[in-house]
Amino acid sequence: MPAAMSASSTRPTIEAPDQDHPRLQGSWTLDHAADIAAALRAADTGGRPLDASGVERLDSLGVLQLLRHADRHGLDFDAFVFRPEHHALVDAIEDVADERPPRRREYGVAAALGRLGFAVTDNAREVVALVSFLGESLWKVTRMVHEPRRFRATSVVHHMEQVGLDAVPLVALLSYLVGAVIAFLGADILAGFGATMYVVELVNVAFLREFGVLMTSIVLAGRTASAFTAQIGAMVSREEVDAMRTLGLDPVDVLVIPRLLALVVMLPLLTFISDILGLLGGMSVGAFGLGIPPQAYYARMQETIELRHFLVGLSKAPVFALVIGLIGCLEGLQVKGTAQSVGERTTSSVVQTISLVIILDALFAIWFMQVGW
Repeated sequence: MPAAMSASSTRPTIEAPDQDHPRLQGSWTLDHAADIAAALRAADTGGRPLDASGVERLDSLGVLQLLRHADRHGLDFDAFVFRPEHHALVDAIEDVADERPPRRREYGVAAALGRLGFAVTDNAREVVALVSFLGESLWKVTRMVHEPRRFRATSVVHHMEQVGLDAVPLVALLSYLVGAVIAFLGADILAGFGATMYVVELVNVAFLREFGVLMTSIVLAGRTASAFTAQIGAMVSREEVDAMRTLGLDPVDVLVIPRLLALVVMLPLLTFISDILGLLGGMSVGAFGLGIPPQAYYARMQETIELRHFLVGLSKAPVFALVIGLIGCLEGLQVKGTAQSVGERTTSSVVQTISLVIILDALFAIWFMQVGW
């Protein structure tokens, strides 16, 4: 008889008298799965939240059954009452239960407009976040003037080596080859007008104003922005950034500003190297493919080259460096903690930096043309 009474007392039941919260009794565990389902079907809760503070034992199945009951009857699950020792389990199961498989992709005009609207909203949010991050970074750089102890020279030099010196071979090779290609294409078109010698001016203006800084920025956007995002994102996923904050360190001072300063210093230098190698590529084509002696090519270059073209190209470099550094670091700090998030943010940083660099370069070109430069 005692055993029978014990089994009866642990059976899940719902007492729904004239209370605001019908009370749950017994053990809501896997051993009583059928009884739980029967109790929930039979009970008339009148759309009221349940009081589970009287439950003796509760496991994940019991919580899931209550979640489904709340969904079926449109109840607010947060209004359910649980014992304090059950709160951790309930919160964990509630978080897992929210991770449902994604809905199938819908097609049609309405669905396409909906996706377009979400994309515009996301892009607008990214622009606002980037501008806010720019303001925060500039303010903290200014703060370093008054608090020099925050400046980390070793980190800046380390990133200058990674960003600048390690990228020199790739930038030099690509610039040389692109300069040669521009010379070939220009000569092929200009030869029809008997103006092959003007290929010198074409290469000079194209590389000094546009291709030198643009190519260097695109290379660093793919090489450096992705590295920044992956490095900082991995630190976020391993909770190292949270550990910095716990120790009283500012992640922007430690992780962002050294990278920004390294880029702002090294991108103009890499642009200068790109300009030199691009001009050498054009000279090589002139000497070996167009029959223009190197001395004549150099003399023509010296006669026609203008300092303003070089300054126009070089003036874009710090702006592009800020764009690359800010987007790379911001995307890294926005990682959610999973490997998938790191990959998504790395891809996003490369796409955003390349797109924004090209857009800004077009705006610069229009502006310099309007002012007569």
